[in-house]
Amino acid sequence: MTEGKLKGRNVLITGGSRGIGRAIAERFYQEGAHVMVNYNSSTKAIGEMQSDMHGCEFIKADVSNRDQVSSMFNQLEEKIDTLDILVNNAGVMDVMPLEQYDDKRVRKVFDINIFGSMYSTLAAMDLIKKSSDPVIINIASNAGVGTAADNTTYYAMTKAAIAMLTKRLAFDLRESHVRVNGIAPGWIKTDMTIAGKTAVEKTNLEGLFRSRTSLSMTGEVNDIASAALFLATDDSKYMNGQILVIDGGRMDNLTHSL
Repeated sequence: MTEGKLKGRNVLITGGSRGIGRAIAERFYQEGAHVMVNYNSSTKAIGEMQSDMHGCEFIKADVSNRDQVSSMFNQLEEKIDTLDILVNNAGVMDVMPLEQYDDKRVRKVFDINIFGSMYSTLAAMDLIKKSSDPVIINIASNAGVGTAADNTTYYAMTKAAIAMLTKRLAFDLRESHVRVNGIAPGWIKTDMTIAGKTAVEKTNLEGLFRSRTSLSMTGEVNDIASAALFLATDDSKYMNGQILVIDGGRMDNLTHSL
């Protein structure tokens, strides 16, 4: 790719092999970016992307493991001089009733969703500070705003932390002129949100979340990819420390602010 809004920009997307991450990777690739996709286990998806996205690079690492994240960035430093855009997208969701707290499951969600973003951001500092227009985009969730979706308390806690991490990074990195913004998607149809569901259950689930939005619709991964492109370019050059809530106008929120 040689043309587009991101021509020549070096981009790393964590958890970029599936769902929202993959949609962002594909959109950025179409816009001319040099895309580097982090993944952990989705080898089949990586094979598909390799055949469609020539010139992209794929790096295996578990973002919840700081040593593996450090190794990933050591590999990057051998390939690129600067990192222009970091998209902290890697995340997992575990639906769990409050009183059925499982320490191992909850720690996994915290380790990937919170520490994964922290480790990647910290490891990226040397490369991203060398960029003339550095950008960090964090993928949070409207669960972190305060939606009433059942059994999402522990997941929501991690995404609220990502929202605050976004705001704090905007302050902490201001002298390096790194713009840090985030996206809080609503219910998006991905393999994570419909995993293990039958066809009927998928239909019912979509209908449920559609009924909870003022637009009477559910989201698609490309809705989030479009927002990420906006945050990655000069179209959003006067934004910093902000969270874009893209959820169809959810009506089951305790609050609508972050």
